[in-house]
Amino acid sequence: MAKNTNKTQQTEEPVSAILDAKVPDPQERKDCDTLIAIMEKVTGYPAKMWGPAIVGFDSYHYKYESGREGDMCLIGFSPRKGKFSLYILRGFDGQQELLDKLGKHKVEGSCLHFKKISDVDTDVLEELCRRSTAHMRNAHQ
Repeated sequence: MAKNTNKTQQTEEPVSAILDAKVPDPQERKDCDTLIAIMEKVTGYPAKMWGPAIVGFDSYHYKYESGREGDMCLIGFSPRKGKFSLYILRGFDGQQELLDKLGKHKVEGSCLHFKKISDVDTDVLEELCRRSTAHMRNAHQ
């Protein structure tokens, strides 16, 4: 398969405009800003849209044994109806211990879900993001 066959690719759409349109609830929008601040601090990269719904930070290149390859955000989140989905769980050392301290959340695969930022400990969330970022950078150098 060809390079960059991933349908979720980085776009030039302005993050704030997309979030303003997709997240009408003022508290949820504030939660988006908090997530952006945490992820920008951890990665050192500004928020970028990946496809129409993922706010991503930094990127990595992947290539599967099948030959399929592409680029994806290193970490990111998506505001979904009634919850946030964070793409940060990659099986790094200490992940479960941090999740145990996080607060009210659910895990599905590599996704962390919670309803609102006040349900979780933001210091623990920041550490999860930091370790995920380090793990992904190390795995995809």
